[in-house]
Amino acid sequence: MKTIFSTFLLLFFAQFSFSQSEFDYTVQINPITISGLPGLHSFAFGQSQGKWLIIGGRLDGLHARQPFNAFPASNNNSTIYVVDRTTQQSWSVSLSSLPTGIKEQLQSTNMNFYQDGDTLYIIGGYAFSASANDHITFDKLTAIDVPGLMNAIQNNLPISSFFKQISNSFFAVTGGQLGKIDTTFYLVGGHRFDGRYNPMGNPTFTQTYTNQIRKFTIDNSETQLSFSVVEQITDPIHLHRRDYNLVPQVFPDGELGYTISSGVFQINQDLPFLYPVDVKASGHLPQTSFNQYLSNYHSGSVGLFEAASNTMHNLFFGGMSQYYYNGTTLIQDNLVPFVKTISRVTREANGNLTEYKFPNEMPLLNGAGAEFIPNLSLPHFSNEVIKLDDIAEDEFVIGHLVGGISSSSLNPFSANQTNTTSANPTVYEVKLIREQSMSIPVTDSKNPVSFTIAPNPIKGKKIDMEFSVPYIAELTYFITSFDGKIISEGEITDFNSGKNKMEFILPQKMTQSFILTLIFDNKFYASQKVLVEK
Repeated sequence: MKTIFSTFLLLFFAQFSFSQSEFDYTVQINPITISGLPGLHSFAFGQSQGKWLIIGGRLDGLHARQPFNAFPASNNNSTIYVVDRTTQQSWSVSLSSLPTGIKEQLQSTNMNFYQDGDTLYIIGGYAFSASANDHITFDKLTAIDVPGLMNAIQNNLPISSFFKQISNSFFAVTGGQLGKIDTTFYLVGGHRFDGRYNPMGNPTFTQTYTNQIRKFTIDNSETQLSFSVVEQITDPIHLHRRDYNLVPQVFPDGELGYTISSGVFQINQDLPFLYPVDVKASGHLPQTSFNQYLSNYHSGSVGLFEAASNTMHNLFFGGMSQYYYNGTTLIQDNLVPFVKTISRVTREANGNLTEYKFPNEMPLLNGAGAEFIPNLSLPHFSNEVIKLDDIAEDEFVIGHLVGGISSSSLNPFSANQTNTTSANPTVYEVKLIREQSMSIPVTDSKNPVSFTIAPNPIKGKKIDMEFSVPYIAELTYFITSFDGKIISEGEITDFNSGKNKMEFILPQKMTQSFILTLIFDNKFYASQKVLVEK
């Protein structure tokens, strides 16, 4: 059901109040056509010398509800494309000449990928496998020589020598994201999904979320790939995510890392997460004090940094979201519709996060499953965050939005009208124009839920807890161990709006310290470490 989320309003002075928010740029979206490039979504890409390499993904729109009709192999993208955005032309080659393991993986959807120098690494992905005679998540790591492959495709030469591949269940992940910090790769979130999709939960598939950040190194120096596991961090509450945006970051202390933006699904509800999680070399930090409302699924995104103010800006383009604006009213739609919103989340020097809506929107209900290909001719950090202060021009292209799903309605899936969606063939050039920003802040994005435990460390099965909630709604809890196991879960009842005191009785005597997480209204999370006195 759609409801007007009345507690979220815009700031008004007279009729409207617009905020510069230390981002003195407007965003301009210009459509261009690339000859020979079809509509695609949920693909992998690399780039070299201004040209793009596009691999995998799907040629159709949103997947159907019926298991027999979802993710048909006939709409897998079995062609590799090279795109020259300057001349707006493309070259292509079929995957058919490649070994079975490589060609099957590289026509899959929602692969995890990262380009390291000239090498594009691709992990996992989901699609029909002829050799397995089933839809599977591929357990593959593939390394691709990007400039070598692009040259071969442009000159109609054999391509098989530009690929290496190994298999391991460690890589059987789809819908996550792959990044790199220093010399270590980070496979963040995602799930293993084998079998036919089924929205009713009938046993046509098996699904396991990784709930992990898998850290590893890759040795690509020999003829055969190899890898070494560095660490596997498990968090079944905050890392239970897939189909999200992993946005590269420059943190206030200058450290480079990533932010997990939103994603699905919450551990106890088929709803998106709203708060982000920061990923650094030292570990991951859920930012539960802030909720991001305007972008909840994977879409095009880009990170921009202003050194003078030590401010990080993350831009999101369209996609699917649990919230969107109708005029000046923020609408909550738990069906998570397609949206046109262009939004920004800014991290200030003090670490505070604020979300803003740009006044202009995407041309259509599109952007879900799209990729933002950054303009690497601009000054940028090693993780591809663009250095705004080093750009002298007042108007410049920061990158291109490629592909994604287009829809003619907000909720085609729930209406069983997925045939009205399609893969978008239009490429959008994205420009920043230096002028006063008219972006609108989303108010009340701060988490109103908090709790304290005293004393901490605890002794025995009783916890004295104080917590505060803004209104009466569902309040659940999870108890997890430090190594990522769920010990207990339940619901808290008989509380009032405002401040509450209660004696929380643990389900068992705890011998090890643990994490207590409260989830309020399926929207706000709060977690604390609870130490157990020996």
